[in-house]
Amino acid sequence: MRIVDLAHAARSVHEHCGSLEAGVTPRVVTSGNFASPVTLLEPLLAGLATVRLHALNAQRDLPVHDGVTPETTFVGPGFRRHPRLSYVPCRLSMVPRLFHGPLAPDVVVVHTTTPRNGEVSLGLEVNVLPAAIEAARARGGLVVAQLNPRMPWTFGDAVVFVDDIDLGVEVDVPLTTHVAGAPGDDARLIGSRVAAEIEDGATLQAGIGEVPDATIAGVLARRHLRVWTEMFSDGALTLEKAGALDRGTPLRTSFVFGSQELYDWVDDNPRVQMLRTETTNSPARIAEQPGMTSINTALQVDLFDQANASRIGARIYSGFGGQTDFTVGASHAPGGRAFMALRSWHPRANVSTIVPLVDEPVTSFQHGAVVTEQGIAWMWGRDERQQARNLIEHAAHPSARDDLWEEARALGLA
Repeated sequence: MRIVDLAHAARSVHEHCGSLEAGVTPRVVTSGNFASPVTLLEPLLAGLATVRLHALNAQRDLPVHDGVTPETTFVGPGFRRHPRLSYVPCRLSMVPRLFHGPLAPDVVVVHTTTPRNGEVSLGLEVNVLPAAIEAARARGGLVVAQLNPRMPWTFGDAVVFVDDIDLGVEVDVPLTTHVAGAPGDDARLIGSRVAAEIEDGATLQAGIGEVPDATIAGVLARRHLRVWTEMFSDGALTLEKAGALDRGTPLRTSFVFGSQELYDWVDDNPRVQMLRTETTNSPARIAEQPGMTSINTALQVDLFDQANASRIGARIYSGFGGQTDFTVGASHAPGGRAFMALRSWHPRANVSTIVPLVDEPVTSFQHGAVVTEQGIAWMWGRDERQQARNLIEHAAHPSARDDLWEEARALGLA
């Protein structure tokens, strides 16, 4: 790795992209979520007339000029509703394969620590980046790193040899942080219902949001809990402080997002193992975790237990993400269960989230149970009529139940 300034890095990227075959639009793959190397990306992208920018769950601070085509397999707020959005449907566990095939990167731009002992760490965001780096190097692409002393050093697949990086640019910029607000009444009730089903020694998929936070608040008295997840936030630190986590088992995740206190805790902490997406989201590896408890959410669930978590009408809202990976993996785990947790009524749209039949493409199905503030509708092992009955009686909002019963009869479910 050569240490260069911003201008040199931008010039090298522009020259590399200019050397590609005529008519080919270069593809830049970058760190997504809350670890994007924005300081480095701005001059790199500004000098490219046309470019495809691939980032997972892109945030609003990404520089997207008129020549940029936002590309992703999971739509974040930075790309959502963008007129040029290129959405590629794919389970998150399989996204790394795309980089060795149809979405091969020409340039990979990552946000890392500063070097030590010939290595850097990807810090808070591992995810699909190791696969992107490998794919770029295999085809003669450029790998450029934003080297930030504020990035926590994390272990596992986060560690990258400096020889695998072409150029490094030193910056000193604050990391994006997030301090969650207190969960609302509905979220607390949903979280308490899920928490009541979690026993000592269970393995948690602990994400970010009101319901996961409320669920964690309900399991602080549990002991020997494990974490195997796509991402975690301050809830993991809350469990650690409460003594709920199994001290002999590493916390395994693919990316981290939360408060500065959380970042300080994960920094140089060998108990936190950052793993590549092919591992964290492998249904087979998830299925190996004892008492694997997956908690996901959706925009809608229908009477056939099909969930739409991806689309609002014809418009893509997010994508598959890791929902299908963890729903399948948890369902196969010893003592595992896949919970679908959501409010029974959508406050903004003023509609029931339990619907007769989803009109949009299905994100996941065959959950262990659907949980709302109304109750728990158990799905696993019930026939389709009992599933529909449980959804209407235990998960649906009371004001929607009469209509749902009428639709259930029309669908042959009652």
